[in-house]
Formats: sequence, structure tokens, C-alpha cells
Amino acid sequence: MVPASSSDGLPDAPTAADIRRWRRYLADERAEGAVYRQLAVRRSGEEREILLGLAEAEKRHEQHWIDLLGEQVGRPMRADPRTRFLGVLARWFGSVFVLALAQRTESRSPYSDDPDATSGMAADEQVHEEVVRSLAERGRMRLSGSFRAAVFGANDGLVSNLSLILGVGASGVAPHVILLTGIAGLLAGALSMGAGEYVSVRSQRELLDASTPNPAIGRILPDLDVNGNELALLYRARGMSEDESIRHAAEVLSGTVPETRPVGVAGHDAVGTGWGAALASFCFFASGAIIPVLPYAFGMTGWAAVALAAALVGVALLGTGAVVGLLSGASPLRRALRQLAIGFGAAAVTYLLGLLFGTALG
Repeated sequence: MVPASSSDGLPDAPTAADIRRWRRYLADERAEGAVYRQLAVRRSGEEREILLGLAEAEKRHEQHWIDLLGEQVGRPMRADPRTRFLGVLARWFGSVFVLALAQRTESRSPYSDDPDATSGMAADEQVHEEVVRSLAERGRMRLSGSFRAAVFGANDGLVSNLSLILGVGASGVAPHVILLTGIAGLLAGALSMGAGEYVSVRSQRELLDASTPNPAIGRILPDLDVNGNELALLYRARGMSEDESIRHAAEVLSGTVPETRPVGVAGHDAVGTGWGAALASFCFFASGAIIPVLPYAFGMTGWAAVALAAALVGVALLGTGAVVGLLSGASPLRRALRQLAIGFGAAAVTYLLGLLFGTALG
């Protein structure tokens, strides 16, 4: 694209604002390309090739702004803080968190509203967002088992034990009773969460095992007194269409293709292991539940202990909410504030109930 022309047919000279904007775009494209190259260093195979392909696409966008700037390219500018932060994370971690943030960066491309960017560049950025979303989804699937238990365990520990401590404290009991209640809530909740997560994951894996086709079917087919129509019923039960199942049955019986297991049965990797999920749930529930107990463990009492416990839990809730927001590709701030509001809302209700019961019993 070239700058717009004036009434005499000659191209308008770019304004100082145009040059600053183009140079900022150029810096951002260079930084984004560097992020993808840094991520590619920590990947292999197909994911590495995809990331290097994205970096190459960013170089095409770089060249567009270089051509527009001409001799006014000047010294390289610094990219925006978000992209620089992505670069730091990519160098040190190279994790799904970086991909989730990169997804949000691609989704905020200003090219669709900028007359100096081509329509092809705007379309590229939308495709890049989907590519990064798919790569991030692979990482989310790898984390989904134990990470789910960890996040929910920590959040439950924070909210339930803060609520328990505030509710008991509001009834007017002695500080040492509040401390003992908090410790008991920590142990009981962590053990319960760990046991429940183990049973949940084991049950899910057993359901998957029960849904997995018998691998011996392929070996015994030549010995069965079975015709194509009956074998086609098996494939129809597995999800094939009628025509497809008849065709596949004929191919299997003729030896043209081997009997294969159907695609679509969920793998165990996305579920995680029972012990891994249980341990993660136990540890993270305990790590969350210990936070509201700390002020009382160090001898604090009264409103000072309540305020500090609430502040510590609030910071932790903001952290877990932000992490969930990052991994889901949503706004970390919005998810953090939602987590804080839910947690403090539950604690406030429990505190009010404690006041009510304390007044009634008193």
C-alpha cells in the first residue's frame, strides 16, 4: 500500500503521526516474530514448524511497514509493553501461558481499522489468532487433568477456610478456637478433596476403559462365522454411517484394510491419573486453606486478623483467577475480579450467618 494521493495526483507526504504509527507497528511485528521464534526453540516437530511459519508471516508484515517508511525507518523502536512481556515469558518459560497471551495479542490487531494496512494483513492476523488458539489448546489439553484439580483445589481451600474462620470468629469464640477450626478445616478439606478427585478420575478412566474397543477383534475376524452385514453393524454402532460401515466391512473381510479402532474415544492423557490429580488437589487445597489461618497462627486476633486474612486471600484469589483467564484466552483482569467477588461473597454470607448464630446462642 502507498500513502494516499493529494488532489494533484502526487502521493501525500506521511505526517509525523503516520511515521510514529508505522514505526510502532514495525516494532510490534518484529517483537511478535521474536516471540514465535523463541517459542519454537522449546518445541519440536510440527509445533516448531508452525511457530516458525508464524514468525515468517510476521516478517512479511515487517517488510510492509519498512517499505512505507522508506528512509524514515530510523532506529528500532521498543514494542508495546504487552509484546515485550510476551518476549520475556517466551525466553524463560515457553509455556502455554505465552501462547494464551499471544492469542489475545493477535485478536487485538488494529490492522482491520487502519487504512495503511492491507486487507491481506488484517486477514493474516485473524488466521494467526486461530493458529495460536489451536496451539494453546494442545497445551491446555496436556494440563487439563492435574491442573484442573490444582486450580479448583486452591480456590476451594481459600474460599472455604476463609468462610469457615470468619463464620466461627463472628460467633464470638476465643482466638485459639478459630485457629484450631482453621487447621481442622484445612486437613479435612484437603483429604476430602484429594479422595474425591482420586475417585472422580479413576471412575472416568474406568468409563473410558469400558468404552475402548477390544483390540482382539482384529485378530479373530478371520475365524468368526460372520458376514459383511453383521460386521457392518459393529461399525455402525461405533459411529459410522450405513454406507460407510458396509464398505468398510467388505474391505476388512477381503483383507484390503485391517480392522481399526474407531476415532473419537477420549484418550486418558486428557483425564490425568488418579494419584496425580489427588495429590495436586490435596496440596493445592492445603496451600490455599493455610493462607487465612496464618494471621491466627502468628498470634493476631480481632479485626486485625480478619483484615489480614481477607487481604491475603484476596491476593491469592486474584492470582488464581488471572491464571484461569490466561489459560482460557480471556481477560485475566476480568477473571481475577470475578474470582475475588465470588470468594468474598461466600465469605461475607458465612460471616453474617456466624453473627446471627452467635447472637442467637448468646
